[in-house]
Amino acid sequence: MTDQAAVSLLRWLRRQLRQPTPQREHLEAAVANDDPVEARRLVALIPFTAAQRRHVESLISRWEEGRAGT
Repeated sequence: MTDQAAVSLLRWLRRQLRQPTPQREHLEAAVANDDPVEARRLVALIPFTAAQRRHVESLISRWEEGRAGT
């Protein structure tokens, strides 16, 4: 994932998960490895608010749609 969805997702994750925790590092690795399935699995483990969860899920969906178009 090298488009705007990747940049948006990484920026958002870094803002929400300010500390470089293992969860954040695993999410960043999932993005770097173009693995939206793993990213969704990891996001499910993080206690986001409903609004945060909707936002990150929408970013992951955009990522998946971008992959399907290539």
